[in-house]
Amino acid sequence: MTEPQTRRRKRRKPKKKRALKITMAIILVLILGVGAYAYSIWHSVEKTFTQTHEPLNRDVSEKRSEKVSFSNRDPISILLLGVDQRAGDRGRSDSLILMTVNPKDQSMKMVSIPRDTRTEIVGKGTTDKINHAYAFGGVDMAVNTVEKFLDVPVDYYVQVNMESFKDIVDAVGGVTVNNDLNFDYDGYSFKKGKLTLDGKEALAYSRMRKQDPRGDFGRQMRQRQIIEGVIEEGASVQSLANYGTILDTIGTNVRTNLTFDDMKQIQSNYKDARHNVEQLQVDGKGEKIDGIYYYAVSDATREALSSKLKQHLNINQ
Repeated sequence: MTEPQTRRRKRRKPKKKRALKITMAIILVLILGVGAYAYSIWHSVEKTFTQTHEPLNRDVSEKRSEKVSFSNRDPISILLLGVDQRAGDRGRSDSLILMTVNPKDQSMKMVSIPRDTRTEIVGKGTTDKINHAYAFGGVDMAVNTVEKFLDVPVDYYVQVNMESFKDIVDAVGGVTVNNDLNFDYDGYSFKKGKLTLDGKEALAYSRMRKQDPRGDFGRQMRQRQIIEGVIEEGASVQSLANYGTILDTIGTNVRTNLTFDDMKQIQSNYKDARHNVEQLQVDGKGEKIDGIYYYAVSDATREALSSKLKQHLNINQ
């Protein structure tokens, strides 16, 4: 970022938790759009995604009568988990996003589930914050809990270590965004107009919420700008030189039950859906129970959201 675009202040250590949404979205976009690179450096891509493969303890969701077919272009759902991993600790899923992809109408829906959402933890026999499911039982328990909460199948998951965010942005040479709001955040000053951001700057840019009169909607817009910037830069010829770095970042920080063959079929049959993304919110309110904060979601809200997702997945209601 040049001086006219931003004035650097004393840097503080970035807080990465709120950047998980964009991290995971970038990974999914890379999966959906990986074809152009896959054909040019096939073996490197195959080796990377073989490394990332970790299956669930099941073949098909209990909410499906049979496994989805990529060749038939069946709508699919993917749970994106952003995990705060620590040495000697499984960590917690500090961000949970369910994405549904319908290739026939070329659209995607993204539902961000607040980590403090109070719900049944499937397999634990308790009611707790939804992000505790991963801490209690890993990916399988997190997947089962989200299925129960939204009453829709989770066909696939993508788990991302939060540390990968800034590395991906840097790997594509930074991103360019159009900023519509002057604000200072995490030691950076962001001015209105076109800005070029490196990984740490993009992290800070995507995190700000409280200074934006649009609140979380404004933050989601900035996150979307970063995602689109990564797509644009990643598709450029110049980024091919850094593709090894991008693959290294994915191989180290991503785990998924999608195989490389699955990803090839997704690239062939689903890639156009990434151009039409609708972000859905889980409406609720904060409350305290025994002194602990939870995000409470009414049954009516969950059912309305579930109905919308089922329709997008072509599931009979």
